[in-house]
This record gives sequence, structure tokens and C-alpha cells, in this order.
Amino acid sequence: MTRPTLSRRSFFAATGIAAAALAAPARAKATVLGTVLDYSAGVPSGSSVRTAGHVGAVRYVSRPRPGAEWMRAKPVTAAESVDFSAAGLATASVYQFGKGETADWRGGAASAAVHAPQAIAFHFAAGGPTGRPIYIAIDDNPTWDQYIGQIRPYLRAFGAALAAVGLHTGVYGNYNTIQWAADDGIGPFYWMHDWGSGGRIHPLAALHQVGGRRAWIDGVECDVNNVYATDWGQWNPHPLAGLSSLSSL
Repeated sequence: MTRPTLSRRSFFAATGIAAAALAAPARAKATVLGTVLDYSAGVPSGSSVRTAGHVGAVRYVSRPRPGAEWMRAKPVTAAESVDFSAAGLATASVYQFGKGETADWRGGAASAAVHAPQAIAFHFAAGGPTGRPIYIAIDDNPTWDQYIGQIRPYLRAFGAALAAVGLHTGVYGNYNTIQWAADDGIGPFYWMHDWGSGGRIHPLAALHQVGGRRAWIDGVECDVNNVYATDWGQWNPHPLAGLSSLSSL
């Protein structure tokens, strides 16, 4: 199966393409529908995750950053997504490379031109289908000025690149980041973290990363996330998972 690709060269042309209108997923409910994991130090087996009572995982479609070689679970692979699917579990995709002072969003739209093609390639290589989101990580407690000057341009450019190849936009961020993004029409998938959220859970959040809640599965430390929507951006691998090329990166 031929997969859509996006090179850095074609990125800025893609950002000029308007995304098709999307129906927003159902609003988050107070009821927790289940739990999913996220992890980066190692990969637990699908059977162990299922036995522990979780319904899937949000997985990185990014490389480990320099100095974080312990992140052996980056990026997600086709073997992992196939194993999860065989165990009755689902996968969702998230992109994060830098952190703190090297956070991906700090470079604005120009940074998206570097990172979006990698996210897309890793998502497809792991068996991720079109029609699904990639969560774009804003792993910070940003100010309004940072949102306006850097984060919003980054999210918009990244999202346009995703739309150009048939993918949707997800935002991983705190309460304010989700609200600002939603107000700007950036979404429609949202995964919330607690940093700077003031104990609130955003009503649009499909997922909530519960601060300080951990699980150890197959010796791997995992964050635990509550699921509030039936559609949290999950996918199962396409039949030719693993045959996509990463040669363009």
C-alpha cells in the first residue's frame, strides 16, 4: 500500500492547504471509560497491558532527544502496534522530541517544518492509518504571550501538514493551552496534563494524564491516563504495517 509522504521541501506548500472541516469528537464526560498508558523507557507486551486492565496506549512517533538514550520505546514500531491489536488494545500517536528549553514549539512554524514530517513518517511506519490524529505535545505551562507568539503558529503549521496527508490534529497540553487552542479552532482532539491546570479537567479533554499516577508493567514505568471519550484518537495498524519507508527523514 502506498502511503502519503511529506518532505520538508513540500511542507510550506502544504501549510497553505485548508484542512477539511471536522466533526469534533464527543465532549469529555465525568465518567471514566477506561485507562490508557504512555511510556518511553521500554515497551510492555500487549498481553501484560491487557491483563493490567488498560485499553491501550498513546505512543511516541518521535525519536529520543540527545542525552535521553534511555527512551528505548521511542518511536513506536509496527511490531508493537500489531502486538497491541492482537491483544485487543488500541494505539494513539503523540509527537514530542525536545523538552524544556529545547521544546519543539519554541521555534514556532519553522520548527513544525522540521518535526511534522518526522511525526507523519513514524506514524505511518508503525501502521497508523489516515483519518486519525497525532497529538502535538505542549509539555509546559506556557504564558499567553508564548501561546500567541510561538505555540499557536507551531500548532497551526503542524496541523496543516497533518491535514495534507489525511491526518487530524490533537493537542497535548494543560487546561489553558487546550482552551486557547480550541478557541482558535485547533483540534479537535485534546489530551490534558495537570501542570498549571489548577486541578481542573477540561471538558473537551478526551484523555487526562493523571499527575503522579504510575503503573509498572513488565518492568516498565508507565503514566496512566483516564479516558473520557469513546474516540480518544485510537487506531489499529493497517494490514501492511511496517512496510512504509522512513528514507525521506
